[in-house]
Amino acid sequence: TSEATVHSLEAAVRRKDELIGQLQPRLRAQCLSRRALGIQGLGPLFNCTPCRSLDSGELQRGLAELGLVLDAAEAEGVCRRWDRDGSGTLDLDEFLRALRPPMSQAREAVIAAAFAKLDRSGDGVVTVDDLRGVYRGCAHPKVRSGEWTEEEVLRRFLDNFDSSEKDGSRAAK
Repeated sequence: TSEATVHSLEAAVRRKDELIGQLQPRLRAQCLSRRALGIQGLGPLFNCTPCRSLDSGELQRGLAELGLVLDAAEAEGVCRRWDRDGSGTLDLDEFLRALRPPMSQAREAVIAAAFAKLDRSGDGVVTVDDLRGVYRGCAHPKVRSGEWTEEEVLRRFLDNFDSSEKDGSRAAK
């Protein structure tokens, strides 16, 4: 009875998760079939709100304008699944990350080799101190002009790869 209800609810959640999982390749294929227009068309979609992010209703309407039709439940599921920062909305980065195809093994190997080169301490985390051994910021135009210090150049370089917290380090994954 109550156990059967729990199993029934769990099965419904699994089916919904599977449905949302099937949407990702469908949306990816639809965007890619539109070539650059598919991706370019997303810019205005995300720029039309002050916070440059979309809730599920805005996502549903915006994608419909691009010819990508989702029902309300699908749009809500997509928002929940792809919302990496827990804000309840999708920003352009979250959306593009979800649409990006998986990396090939060859590309992952190149990235791992580059990371290993930057990780001078070998601890699995690249820090500004690690970068000092492989990157010289003194020739950077903003350091030469006196606008930034070499430390700032290294930090800003690392920030390009850092999470939203920008703590001055980047772990391998």
